[in-house]
Amino acid sequence: MKRTPWRWTALTVAAGLALTGCATGTGGPQSGDDTEFDADAELSGELSTMGFAGGDEIGEVRWDAAVAALPDVDVNRIEGSLDIQQFLSAVAAGDPPDLVYANRDQIGTFASRGAVIPLDSCIEGEGIDVEQYREPALDQVTFTGSVYGIPEFNTVQITMANADVLAAAGLTLDDVNGSDWEAIRAATEATTVGGAGDLSVIGFDSKLPEFLPLWAKSNGVDLLSEDGRTANLDDPAVIEALEFAVGIYDAQGGFSAVKAYRDSADFFGGGNQFATNVIGAMPFENWYLNVLNEVSPEAPLAFDAFRGKDGEPMAYATGSAWAIPAGTDTTQAACRFIKVITETESWVAAAQARADLRADSGQLFTGVLTGNREADEQIREQFIDSQDAAEPWASAIDAVYEANDNTFSLPANPADAEFKTAWQDGVNRVLNGQAEPQESMEQAQEEAQTALDEAWADWDEQEG
Repeated sequence: MKRTPWRWTALTVAAGLALTGCATGTGGPQSGDDTEFDADAELSGELSTMGFAGGDEIGEVRWDAAVAALPDVDVNRIEGSLDIQQFLSAVAAGDPPDLVYANRDQIGTFASRGAVIPLDSCIEGEGIDVEQYREPALDQVTFTGSVYGIPEFNTVQITMANADVLAAAGLTLDDVNGSDWEAIRAATEATTVGGAGDLSVIGFDSKLPEFLPLWAKSNGVDLLSEDGRTANLDDPAVIEALEFAVGIYDAQGGFSAVKAYRDSADFFGGGNQFATNVIGAMPFENWYLNVLNEVSPEAPLAFDAFRGKDGEPMAYATGSAWAIPAGTDTTQAACRFIKVITETESWVAAAQARADLRADSGQLFTGVLTGNREADEQIREQFIDSQDAAEPWASAIDAVYEANDNTFSLPANPADAEFKTAWQDGVNRVLNGQAEPQESMEQAQEEAQTALDEAWADWDEQEG
């Protein structure tokens, strides 16, 4: 299923969290749908990966398990961040890596350009149980009905707050967990100290531009239609969400004032904004719990799931995935590798290693979130619930798992990078005072829809 021509220039946007390597093959056909998979086949040769750095026990334990499943295959990786231009050039030149590790929101574009192959035959032949993966994570790597990636880590948001700052203003988590926007406005005014030029306490940080999808979804709308073809950036509910989230900054002296002050905090150290009582609350990603637990476990913290206007927990799920590049001759070995590195047994073994290390250092294990629902459940049962977690950490863990069970994602589409750039640019124009929300999002809508229309037209022409 190698398709040409590919619009390589559209894919040279920065890769975010992915990491790199290069490739030689072990023999076999090039198309994932043409490979005759045998889950019991003995494989040999070489396999190389692009994009996976590992680095900690969660990565290394699973890497070792995947390598052990291919005892006669020489598996290699090159450290570093993913260079999309390098990856696409390698595919175009017929010298791709055997595996690529990327952000899930990149997979749709890679698939539409023929840079990665569908994994349907891989899934069936190697007996990969797709039911174990979380639906939003799997949807994000499913393009026009075919799965093009296997989900790995999952990242969600929860509400993080300073209990002392809230209590001093007569507030609780219910006032800042996202469920009541008027309450958030009032809480921001009640807890903010200072303003432009002299801000000393941030009442509430709405975390723009990154979390616009979260605020929009809370207001009842997705930024992109379910089929991935129609942008909703100028939808009145999106604009209302943007106006609200920007207004939170305006009430504190403007986005520039808040950003400058929050950037001055010792975010990864003991002088972080929660430990020094200079923030009331914010939605933020789950990985920050481990940072807070390590550097400021005694800080006056409070946690809840982020909640939509209906009061129900919700989170905008992002994460990583494995995919097999087009043109590789190692499809079966690559498939077995990604089956093992993402399967429940491997995740549980990695969690065991993390839990042991945390216990040895006298620290709490707050969990590992994955795109594998079955693995998450077993990890919590075996390593989390058995801990004697004191507050506020018990509530933090509950909030993370509640969020992870109530996620949404944006659908795979052939213009992922351009679409994301359009809506983030739209938000940034408003934050920087360059445009009003309505005007800016109308421009973003036009840019995003043009990119989607062109990319889908290319795909439809290839398929037609």
